[in-house]
Amino acid sequence: SRGSGSSREDSAPVATAAAAGPVQQQQQQQQQQQQRRHQQGKVTVKYDRKELRKRLVLEEWIVEQLGQLYGCEEEEMPDVEIDIDDLLDTDSEEERALKLREALVDCYKPTEEFIKELLSRIRGMRKLSPPQKKAV
Repeated sequence: SRGSGSSREDSAPVATAAAAGPVQQQQQQQQQQQQRRHQQGKVTVKYDRKELRKRLVLEEWIVEQLGQLYGCEEEEMPDVEIDIDDLLDTDSEEERALKLREALVDCYKPTEEFIKELLSRIRGMRKLSPPQKKAV
């Protein structure tokens, strides 16, 4: 009985050592994948930040321009809604200009320069969609 007991003890560490190799490899692979995902995440955040910054600069410019067009501060400005994503969804420049003219219908100052400048500033911009979780 002793002999069989010792052979079991001898085989147990061998099996454990053999199992440790693949487990360690798997853990290393998982760590590498997490690092890669983390790096991809950083790139995405930087890219989105750049788009957000562009959008913020544009919105500040719009508020400033509307203030000049309406001759008042932002707080006193009539309710003018200019939805950039909506404009970007619109197919043609003509349709975009029409939407802007409709939004600015109450403005007593000429709006064509503002409309032209805004249309040129949004050219090439992307819609800001909420971040989507990608399946890995």
